[in-house]
Amino acid sequence: MNWKKLVITVFRMAIGWHFFYEGISKLFIADWSAASYLSHSTGPFAGFYHWMGSSEALLNVIDPVNIAALILIGLALFLGVFVRLSAVGGVVLLLLYYFAYPPFGGTLASGTEGNLYIVNRNLLEALALLYFVFVTEKGWGVYALFHSKKENTEGAINVETLNSRREALKNLAAIPALGVLGIGAFRDQKSFGVDTLSGATIQVGGVDIKELKKPVPMGKIGPHEISRLVAGGNLIGGWAHSRDLHYVPSLFRAYNTERKIFETLMLLEKTGVNTINIGFPTNELMAKYKKLTSSKIKVITQVHPYMEKNDYFVNIDKAIDLGVDIVQVQGNWCDWLVRDNRLDVIEKMLDRIRTQGYTAGLASHTVDSLIVCEENGIVPDYYMKTMHHDNYWSAHPRENRVPFEVDGKKFDDHNKFHDNCFCLFPDKTVEFVQRATVPVMGFKVLAAGAIQPEDGFEWAFRNGADFICVGMFDFQVVQNANITNDVLDKLQGRTRKWFG
Repeated sequence: MNWKKLVITVFRMAIGWHFFYEGISKLFIADWSAASYLSHSTGPFAGFYHWMGSSEALLNVIDPVNIAALILIGLALFLGVFVRLSAVGGVVLLLLYYFAYPPFGGTLASGTEGNLYIVNRNLLEALALLYFVFVTEKGWGVYALFHSKKENTEGAINVETLNSRREALKNLAAIPALGVLGIGAFRDQKSFGVDTLSGATIQVGGVDIKELKKPVPMGKIGPHEISRLVAGGNLIGGWAHSRDLHYVPSLFRAYNTERKIFETLMLLEKTGVNTINIGFPTNELMAKYKKLTSSKIKVITQVHPYMEKNDYFVNIDKAIDLGVDIVQVQGNWCDWLVRDNRLDVIEKMLDRIRTQGYTAGLASHTVDSLIVCEENGIVPDYYMKTMHHDNYWSAHPRENRVPFEVDGKKFDDHNKFHDNCFCLFPDKTVEFVQRATVPVMGFKVLAAGAIQPEDGFEWAFRNGADFICVGMFDFQVVQNANITNDVLDKLQGRTRKWFG
C-alpha cells in the first residue's frame, strides 16, 4: 500500500467534499443569495464587496456562478479530474471569501471559528490547495486512468497489467465514495434541513429583508432625525426581565454574540431603524461597531452618577468620548434620586449634558418622578417613560402597586411586584404624557414580552408616545418594522399632537 498516496487522496477528497457540499447546500436553499454576505463585509476591501452586494444585476450573475464554482471545484477535487485547474479555482474563491471578512481589525465573522488573527479556515484551506497546484503527486483519481498502461499485444495478463487494473479500481474508488456521502447528506438534509449559516455564507437570522414593506418613518429629537421605532439595548446587554425564568438572561447573552449583535444592527439600519438606546456598559461595543462599519446609527446612552464619590458627570464625559449622539439620565437612577430628594443631581446632570452640546433626556419607570421634576422646573429635551397597559396575566393587582417599586425588591408573591410590571399606573402615565410639551419615547411597551407587538405599539402611539423603544432579536427586526408602519398608517384615537 502506498500510504503517502492514500493520505494525499483522502486529503484532496476531503477538501473536494467541503466545496461540493457547500455548493449543493446553497442550491437547495430557496432564494439563496450572497447579498447579505457581501453587504456586511468588513476590512480594507469592504467597499468592493458592498458594491457587489447592492447591485441586483451583479447578484443575478454572482449567485449562480458561486454555486456552480463550488460544485464543479468540489467534484473535480473529489473525483480527481482537472486537479490543478480546480485547485487554482478553489484558491481564488477562498481568497475572495477571506478578504470579505479578514481576521484582523475585529472581523465580524470571527465568532463562527473562535478567536482568530490573520489565519482562519479559508486561508488554511487555500494554502492546502496550493499543494495540488505546484506538486506533481495528486493521489488516486480519475485523471490517472488516462495514463494507465495498456495490455500487451498478445492479450496476456501479466503482473504489470494486473497492477494497472488494481490501480484503475483505486482511481475509480472516489465515485462510490461520493455516492455514499451523497446519500448520507441527503438523509441528513431531509431530517434536519440545510444549515443556512454554513461555511462562507452569512444569512442574518434567516430573515429576508425583502419582507420589509417600507422603511420606518422618522421624527426629530433636538437636531437629531431618528426613527419612530428605536432599538432597545436590553436584549443585547442580557437584561431580560424574565420574571422567574432565571436562565433567560444568560441565554440571551449566549445568543447575542458580538457577531450576532453586529448583524442585528446592520439589519436594523436596513429597515430604517437608525437609533439604538443602550445601557452604559454597551458603549464600547457600539463604538467598535461604528468604527468597523462606518455606520451612522445614532446612539442614545443612559448614564448614572457615582454618588459615593459625588461625581455626577464621569459617565456623561466617558459616553461623549466614546462618540454617542444623545445622553440620557438612566430611568432607575431618576427614580432613586427623586425618591431620595436629590433633584439637584438630576438638574446638574442635565445641565452638564447640554453645556457639552448634547441633547439631554430623562428616563423614568415611575411617572411620579417625572411629575416631581416638572413641578420643580426640571424639563429635559425629551422624556423616556415606560408605557404599557396592564391587561395581561402576570401584572400584579393595581391596588398593590407602590411608586418606585420597579427598581426595588422582587417578591415571590404574584400579588406583589416580581419583575413583571414596569408602567405601574398607566392612566397616570397617559395623563402626564398628554400634557408634555417635549417629545416622549415610550419604552417597555411590550412589558418585557407579556404584550403582543401589534397591541403594545398601538397603545403607546395612541396614548401619546412620539417614539417607541423596543428590544429586538435579529429575527424580530423586519416584523417589528412592518408592525410599526402598519400601526402608524392606521392609527386612530390619538389626541396629543406629534412632537419631534
